[in-house]
Amino acid sequence: MSTYAESPDTQRDPYALTADEIREPPRTWRASLRFFGPGLIVSASVVGSGELIATTALGAEAGFAILWLIIVSTFVKVAVQIELARWTISTGQPVMTGCNKVAPRIGRIGWITVLWLIMAVAKLIQLGGVIGATATACSILAPVGGDPLGTTSLAVWTVALAAATIVLLYSNHYSLIERGAAALVAIFVVITVMIAAGLPFTPFAYGTSDVLSGLSFGIPPGVVGVAIAAFGITGIGSDEIIAYQYWCLEKGYARWTGPADGSDARTKRANGWIRVMYRDALLSWVVYTLATLAFFVMGAAVLHPQGLVPEGNGMLTTLSRMYTDTLGNWAGVLFLIGAIAVLGSTLWASLPSWARVWTNTLALLGVLDWTDQRARTRWLRIFTVALPITWSAAYLLLSEPVVMVQVGGISGALFLVGVVVAVWYLRNTETDPRLRGSRAFNAALVISSAAIGLLGVYTLLTTFGVEFG
Repeated sequence: MSTYAESPDTQRDPYALTADEIREPPRTWRASLRFFGPGLIVSASVVGSGELIATTALGAEAGFAILWLIIVSTFVKVAVQIELARWTISTGQPVMTGCNKVAPRIGRIGWITVLWLIMAVAKLIQLGGVIGATATACSILAPVGGDPLGTTSLAVWTVALAAATIVLLYSNHYSLIERGAAALVAIFVVITVMIAAGLPFTPFAYGTSDVLSGLSFGIPPGVVGVAIAAFGITGIGSDEIIAYQYWCLEKGYARWTGPADGSDARTKRANGWIRVMYRDALLSWVVYTLATLAFFVMGAAVLHPQGLVPEGNGMLTTLSRMYTDTLGNWAGVLFLIGAIAVLGSTLWASLPSWARVWTNTLALLGVLDWTDQRARTRWLRIFTVALPITWSAAYLLLSEPVVMVQVGGISGALFLVGVVVAVWYLRNTETDPRLRGSRAFNAALVISSAAIGLLGVYTLLTTFGVEFG
């Protein structure tokens, strides 16, 4: 058995299952802490564009009326995330390989892969909005050429951020990605939750009646579109559910379980590492739910009463009012630093995630052999360079960060339906029945799947102009 404690990511192939890397799982929460990590990376990705932009915009437009939607959005997708991770640990396969098995297929490609490709194009626009918003924060702090929102300053900072992201993440080492994500999560969660918790002591105080009004189910007229985008992008989205599976593999949950030999010992190890994954996912949910609620409350309590809605490149100037109006002008700098950490965390976690999914998809198309570690690493680095350049070009062309992020949110809501179908197919055809969840979890999975399915149908109908009274 393996006795080392680190997460191997350079010497060993993180996607190869061998008997010499088997290790017994920890049994307690405390012992499991050292094996957490995938959830932190996902939290870094989740608490970024969705929370700072889409969730705050929703709070600014709707006030507290849709607080319930934010809570449901963060909770309802977790069961699907966990069930797909169960299959990942059980089989050791990359997730797009599994999704591609779902019929019907066109040649080498299944319909879910086609749906993913459509979403992936929309996500190029969304990540363009994220890199643009990050560039805007940097430009306001340190403008280049005079006007912080001018074309020159924004272009310079956009290019600089793309270059820095490429350089920092070019190695694609798992341990580096995990440590960076943990640091960024700690920074933005502490700052944001503290400020949201302090609002009751300011002129923008909110009370129990405000919170209770937001817990009555309903969507006010005029905010349906932004509500759908927020549901698709807040909490763990379809792209983060997919990305989580790669991080579970690279952390080592499947490797430490060992090859599927059908033995009782292997089944026991797998169930143990699945329990660790449960804990990792739960901690991640707590982190991004707290941050999501904090951003929504700030938008609802501070921006909504003033009629301020984040739009265009002036988005961050509007959002900074959440801080300057409650703490004073000095807080503007603190907000911008926090915004850079929040948005930067999305770039930090999203780039290596998307590089892996794109590489896996190319392997399905026959461009490379996924099991060839050298070829896989080469393509990961190609995407690590190409994606930030593409995101930057999208932002410089469109320059509407809020709209760009919402486009990604709607496409993500649609792809969630494909993810649910893949989860049930793989659960019934490939997941070892001895590794399935409890009755309570299975009930939660049914509810989660039904909610996501209804969201997808609703999103599809409204996208094509169907109106609901």
